[in-house]
Amino acid sequence: MRPTAPADTAKTSPANDASNLAGRAGIQSVEVGFTLLSVLAKSPQAMMLRDLAHAADMSPAKAHRYLVSFQRLGLVSQDPLSNRYDLGPASLRIGLAGLSRSDPVRSARAAIADWSAQISHTMALAVWGNQGPTIVHWHDGGAAAAAKLRLGDVMPLLSSATGRCFLSFMAHRHPDHPACERMLQRELAAVAHHPQSDIPKDTNAVAALISETRQHGVARVVGSLIPGISGLCAPVFDSQGQLTMGLVTLGASGVFDADWNGETATTLRAFAAQISHDLGCPDTALR
Repeated sequence: MRPTAPADTAKTSPANDASNLAGRAGIQSVEVGFTLLSVLAKSPQAMMLRDLAHAADMSPAKAHRYLVSFQRLGLVSQDPLSNRYDLGPASLRIGLAGLSRSDPVRSARAAIADWSAQISHTMALAVWGNQGPTIVHWHDGGAAAAAKLRLGDVMPLLSSATGRCFLSFMAHRHPDHPACERMLQRELAAVAHHPQSDIPKDTNAVAALISETRQHGVARVVGSLIPGISGLCAPVFDSQGQLTMGLVTLGASGVFDADWNGETATTLRAFAAQISHDLGCPDTALR
């Protein structure tokens, strides 16, 4: 299920669904030519004309005409020795400008009310703060929640969906993120004194939790943090494929669909994937 934005939020929603522009007049040749730039952007290396044209589904002669114009504009460059094409300096400047203006929290805040209405549950945004996964935005959903988070709340790694998301998807967790490792060790020590069946008690159990979470592309808890409350958290990645934010939703276990492949989890993953795509996350990282 792909997230959609209502007409009155189309200007602020990060989805920018093409269907909103379908009825407007445009310049078809620009859209056709952009296909070549899109292919180059997704390619891990420079490309020969025939391969580039084939990937863009156009003849080499047609592709060459576009590439000549793009070269004049600096959007594309051609290696004089190999004759391969690649993105040019103008494309780099545009890309860097877009990255400097991207703000995942601001983008998600603009759409979270609509998303919350779609899934009929409370939603929140979390980022990694000084003390760990931290709630930075909150929106009440259509269904009354038995518990609420507060702005600035730091979520535990092992017993919250938010914490499990950061634990599972944060790249180079150890040793490049010593704060995360210290937090994990403190929680494991606490669990050793007060074990709970639904919370990992050792490193092997943590590894299994991380593997399961990555397999499903979303973190989940069912009553682990607060009895009777279930939650899901989907990862949002930036242009480098690094975890930048978690999209959280929660509700009373009796009405909250916490199934890995249920509608709530599927929709939440779609929301997170769209934000990641808008931030320039490579498709390989999303997969």
